[in-house]
Amino acid sequence: MSKFKESNKEIKVEANGIPKHKVGQFPSRHNPNSVEEQAHDFSIPTNQKPARQPISLHNESGRGPPNTPFGIAVNGVLFDPGTAEFYMGDRDADWNYEALGGSILLGLDANHGHVQPNGSYHYHGLPTGLLKKLGVNPKEHSPLIGYAMDGFPVYALYGYKDPKDMTSKIKKMFSSFRLKQGERPNPPGGKYDGAFSKDYEYVKGLGDLDICNGRFTVTDEFPKGTYAYFLTEDWPVIPRYFKAEPLRLRGGPRHHWGGPPPPPRRSP
Repeated sequence: MSKFKESNKEIKVEANGIPKHKVGQFPSRHNPNSVEEQAHDFSIPTNQKPARQPISLHNESGRGPPNTPFGIAVNGVLFDPGTAEFYMGDRDADWNYEALGGSILLGLDANHGHVQPNGSYHYHGLPTGLLKKLGVNPKEHSPLIGYAMDGFPVYALYGYKDPKDMTSKIKKMFSSFRLKQGERPNPPGGKYDGAFSKDYEYVKGLGDLDICNGRFTVTDEFPKGTYAYFLTEDWPVIPRYFKAEPLRLRGGPRHHWGGPPPPPRRSP
């Protein structure tokens, strides 16, 4: 169940966090938590002016576990890409493990989702079951798949080649992040391979999207144009920065070690 009531000031959200697509078997060897109904009831601000600087999903320093989910899908499931795992458990360091990086085992299912200790099922990557149900395909612009916590809409994978022209061709959206070259300068050391979020760097103009994994574009829902986020196949998949000040719901999820490898990491 999910309800979204939009006004000129806010989006009122009521949802139980239970998707209509199939999810993995939980609890499992790698995730000991059972999916339970939630009582999501909050209001996301809308019509905000962009912040002077992109706002990290984490705290002001960009370190520590995320202090809010990125957003919520139209099915009432949270987009929550960050993890609470750090190299040597040091949350004051830069080395925050990536859920899709292949170095930690979090029991993600085919939708790149799993369950928090409170029973909240959430997405760490592309919500494949939801995208299939919504009919996302390379021949047309993505439908609305959710809202970020700053009120801007979220789409997935496909947009217009010309973001100001709804008659232009459809193209796959690519982020402007890439893996850094060389090796990490301090422990954990080793080659930048996507195990940690800091293994990636933003290069303006490399792809279609800005550092927040979004752009200004026209869509069916916003024919006059809006800033919009896109989920991408390449990192970060789910954005890690906000364009405007977000609603901050809670701290980031705590996970559990162990289990078989998660789905293969997507190459940048």
